Amino acid sequence: MTYQLVATCLFGLEHILGEEIDALGFHRLETIDGRVTFEGDETAVAKANLWLRTAERVFILLGKFRAVTFTELFDGTNALPWEQFIPLGGAFPVKGHSIKSTLFSVPDCQKIVKKAVAKRLASAYGTEWLPEDGVLYQIEFFLLKDEVALMIDTSGTALHKRGYRPQSIPAPLRETLAAALVRFARMRENVLLHDPFCGSGTIAIEAAMLMTNTAPGLNRSFAAEKFAFLPPDLFERARAEARAAVCETEFEAYASDIDSEAVRNAEMCVRAAGMERYVKVFRQDALTIATEGRRGTIVTNPPYGERLGTLDEAEALYRKMGKHFQTLAPWQIYVITAHDGFEKLYGRRADKVRKLYNGMIPCYFYQFFKNPDQKKRENPKKKI
Repeated sequence: MTYQLVATCLFGLEHILGEEIDALGFHRLETIDGRVTFEGDETAVAKANLWLRTAERVFILLGKFRAVTFTELFDGTNALPWEQFIPLGGAFPVKGHSIKSTLFSVPDCQKIVKKAVAKRLASAYGTEWLPEDGVLYQIEFFLLKDEVALMIDTSGTALHKRGYRPQSIPAPLRETLAAALVRFARMRENVLLHDPFCGSGTIAIEAAMLMTNTAPGLNRSFAAEKFAFLPPDLFERARAEARAAVCETEFEAYASDIDSEAVRNAEMCVRAAGMERYVKVFRQDALTIATEGRRGTIVTNPPYGERLGTLDEAEALYRKMGKHFQTLAPWQIYVITAHDGFEKLYGRRADKVRKLYNGMIPCYFYQFFKNPDQKKRENPKKKI
C-alpha cells in the first residue's frame, strides 16, 4: 500500500529535509513552510522516523479537503476511511492548528473532528460505544487558508528527542536544528569539527552520527510500532538495516566548554549516544583554542542573554570571538545566535546568513567560509 506522509520541521529547514527524503528514495509531492509531503510504501513509515535528521514528526495523511463551515469540516472528516487505521478500542484524541482560515477556533475544530471520526468508527464497527482503552492513534488536523489536512501521528515523542539527552539536562539547541547546522557546514572526514561552546554536546554528537551514518532514531521507539495496520516486525527490520548501515570513519569532533557542568553533561550525552570514539569532550575557554596545524571547522551556538547573564556580556563575548577566531584562519566558522547584530560585533561580514528557528525562537546562522585575507583582496574597501 502506498501512503502519503507528511514530515514537519522547524521553519527554514524545509529544503534540507526535502533532500533527506530524496536520499531515502521517496517521492516528494509538496513543500510548504514547516512541512514536506511525500509518498512511499509501509517501509517509508519506519525509515522516515528512523532516518530523518531534521524532521520533528512524521504523519500519515488520510485526506485533504476545503472547509469554511463546521458542517463541511464534519462531512469531510466523516468521509475518510478511519476504520482502516483505527481499530475498535483504539484511542483517538484530536489536536491541531488553524492558520489564516475561516474556522479559526482550534477547540471547536477539535470537537467537530472528534465527533466525525467517532461517528464513522461507530458505524463501521456496529457499536455506539467506543472504549478508547487501546493503542494511541493521535489525530492531528492542519487548517491552512481553509484547506484541511487530516493526519495520524506515527512518531509519538517528537523526533528531536533522540534518547541520548536526559530531560534533566538543559537544551539550548534542538537536536534536529543541530543536525541541520552540521549539514550546512559540509562536514568532511579529514576536517576537525570543534564546538567551543558545546553545552550538552549536541552539535558534536549530531556531526558524529551523520559521519558514521548512524540513524538518529536508532535507539528510541515510535508510536507507529504499535499500529495494528502495519506489519509487527516493520520497525525491527528497519532497525536491523540501520544497524548494518553504520560505518567507521576517521572523523573527529571536539566538544569543549568553559563551564565544568556543561562538560559533565556533554560527556554523559556523548556516552549515551555511543559517540565517545569520535567526540572528545574537555574543558577550555573558547578564546584560547588554536588550530595546532589542523584543518578545522567551528560550528557553535555561543551564549546569548539568559545563558550568559546579560546581553551586554554576550555582546562583549562576540567582540572577543571576532578577534580571537581571526587567528584560526583558514578555519571555517559557523555561528548560530538570536542576535541580529552579531556581524557588527564580530567585526566581519558573514559570507552567508540563514534565518532559522530554534523552536519558535528566530535565529541567524552566520556562515564564514571564505578566507578573510582572500576577501580583503577581493573587496579592499568593504567594511562592516
